[in-house]
Amino acid sequence: MPPKLKNSHPTNKKYLNDINLSKKGEMINQLKTVFLLGILTGILLVIGSFFGSSGLTIALLLAIIMNFGSYFFSHKIILMMYRAKETTKSQQPELHELVEDIVKDMNIPKPKIYTIPTSHLNAFATGPNPKNAVVAFTEGILHKLSRKELKGVAAHELAHIKNRDILISTIAATIAAVISYVAFITRWAALFGGMGRDRDSGNIFHLLILAIIAPLAAMIVQLAISRSREYIADATGAKTIKDAEALASALEKIHAGTNINPLRRGLPATSSIFIINPFHGSTLINLFSTHPPIEKRLEKLRSLKI
Repeated sequence: MPPKLKNSHPTNKKYLNDINLSKKGEMINQLKTVFLLGILTGILLVIGSFFGSSGLTIALLLAIIMNFGSYFFSHKIILMMYRAKETTKSQQPELHELVEDIVKDMNIPKPKIYTIPTSHLNAFATGPNPKNAVVAFTEGILHKLSRKELKGVAAHELAHIKNRDILISTIAATIAAVISYVAFITRWAALFGGMGRDRDSGNIFHLLILAIIAPLAAMIVQLAISRSREYIADATGAKTIKDAEALASALEKIHAGTNINPLRRGLPATSSIFIINPFHGSTLINLFSTHPPIEKRLEKLRSLKI
């Protein structure tokens, strides 16, 4: 009988430890999202405690209506903004087959597939829910990436659909919008004496400072949620296709291409939906970035044990 080889089987102790660490990291990112949503809610409650319930209620209703509309209709506006056109299976058979393979493994409905007429390298997913989702690819990314790399990008975007990141982003945006509305009302009330006669100047000053800082804090938290969801989509996509290197290689090419050829058309406010910020390749202040640093994403991807 031949001798048993140590550490030759995929179920050896080191391999299992690596898998456990990978799952732990994914769970931490999920908990981080919940924690950050909790912070947003906390900021709202702190501001609301200084102000009357009627103003808070009006602000809440306005924010819900605004974000309800954006949740159901913003994807149509974004597609129009980037002149995206739906592509049929006869026009892009390989792309459709690639997406079909991934959605089968993810157990989600096949989204509509769109192409964007630009040489810029990028992709995004949008839509109110998995049944009405859309995934869009630029013509540049279809021409410049290998099939494996394109599959990695598609898996990342479909992971956003599977993980319902659009819904999470909408919830975060709703809370952040309410904070901004309430902070705006509070600033005016504090400046013009609408907070009640029992408030002394010191309390009004503190309230004014809070009303200025709170929207900034809300924006930072909202962006942090966006970055957390990118890490999760990277991991979900890579594990689905069992190829982390394909996505890592694609991200490197997209990042390099964005530095050379940033997207000329569109609004920076939509940058969070893309796989990489299309308007510039990096940011000096990570707190105000919609995406994690590319170096961190590559490091996490290449440390995954699949």
